[in-house]
Amino acid sequence: MNIYEKMHRGEIYDPNNKELMKEQLGYLDRLYDYNHTRPSELPKREALLREMFAEIGEGCYIEPPLHTNFGGHHVHFGKNVYANFNLTLVDDTHIYVGDHTLIGPNVTIATAGHPILPQLREKGYQYNFPVHIGRNCWLGAGVIIVPGITIGDNVVIGAGSVVTKDLPSDVVAVGNPCRVLRKINEHDREYYFKDRKINYEELP
Repeated sequence: MNIYEKMHRGEIYDPNNKELMKEQLGYLDRLYDYNHTRPSELPKREALLREMFAEIGEGCYIEPPLHTNFGGHHVHFGKNVYANFNLTLVDDTHIYVGDHTLIGPNVTIATAGHPILPQLREKGYQYNFPVHIGRNCWLGAGVIIVPGITIGDNVVIGAGSVVTKDLPSDVVAVGNPCRVLRKINEHDREYYFKDRKINYEELP
């Protein structure tokens, strides 16, 4: 099994492999270019994201600075995904994000971990497991998602939550560790925030 197979199969491997690091630095150079674009250079940003990411749909926007381990090379975004400032994607293996998902500032989505055994950690070993996030989700500011997590569709995750277990579709989840607070329900069809009612007649 080669180093790339180990990366994407959850095996323990050495991320300091010379061939791997050379490839990784090339991706990070492109990330540097993205993070140093001007706010007015929207077409350039869009073109760079298409080069950097494994997949990215129409209508996606990511506020710089963006931080990634592999420059987005293992990241798959659907269409109309929005990510606010300081998104960190530890994309040592694949990250999947569905259409119309909103990502707040300072969110971390991690695929990489390190063994608990100190003797393995001091040698620099790591392992990776993919993260899957469904469509039409909202990740609040400062959310952290750890390796191997699957999140369903239409999920709202409260600010500062640490997601350590899978989440089903159509729920609001909060906390550290993150737990399901409730299902999305009829109340949410009437109110958008506390006592603020949705005025459907004024919506475009």
